[in-house]
Parts: sequence; C-alpha cells; structure tokens
Amino acid sequence: MALNLNKDLKLYYSIKEVAEMFGLNESTLRYWETEFPYLRPKTAGPNKVRQYSKKDIEQVQLIYNMVKVRGFKLAAAKRVINANRNGADRKAEVLTRLVGVKEELQALKRELDGLQ
Repeated sequence: MALNLNKDLKLYYSIKEVAEMFGLNESTLRYWETEFPYLRPKTAGPNKVRQYSKKDIEQVQLIYNMVKVRGFKLAAAKRVINANRNGADRKAEVLTRLVGVKEELQALKRELDGLQ
C-alpha cells in the first residue's frame, strides 16, 4: 500500500488556527458562532476548548466569503445562506476559485513585466 502524502491527517483545528487561516480575530469567530446556528465547533475538556472540523471550516469559509469578501451584513448573509444553502455554498466555492485564478494571473503579469 502506498503512502498518501496529500491526505490531511489533522481532524480538528483550534480556534487560533482557524482565525489565522482567514486572517480573523478569535472573537470574530466566537461571535459568528452566536449568529450562525450551523457553525458549532465541538468543545472538549474542562476548559471547553473549541475544535473545528473540516465541515466547520467550510462553514467559516462560506460566512467569510459572504461577509468579508462580498460585503454582506451579517443579517443579509444569514438570509441568503438560509434561503439557498446549496446555492450559497456553490457561490462561495466559485468565488474562492476566482480569487485563486486572479492571484495566479497577477503573478504571471508580474513575471511578464519583469521580462521587459
């Protein structure tokens, strides 16, 4: 059996790690948990440490795209997500891909400008 190097072995991420992934404050994530009922990371231990799964991180990404990237207010983001959950997920995925393509194009442009 071959070793799969692409497999992500980590099941849970701390609130600090998730906040760093998105460039957010931990308090912002805690607030979003109160506003979006489907964002409920697991809590463990006597200190109730938050543990975000891959699914929780996908929820954070959806909220992040709606609020930070597209500029929705929290109430509007909740309405859009609740009204069309699958459509909102799909739009967030497309938006993430477009941002990646934009970054690649900008890098290519910088390389081409450097050749002249």
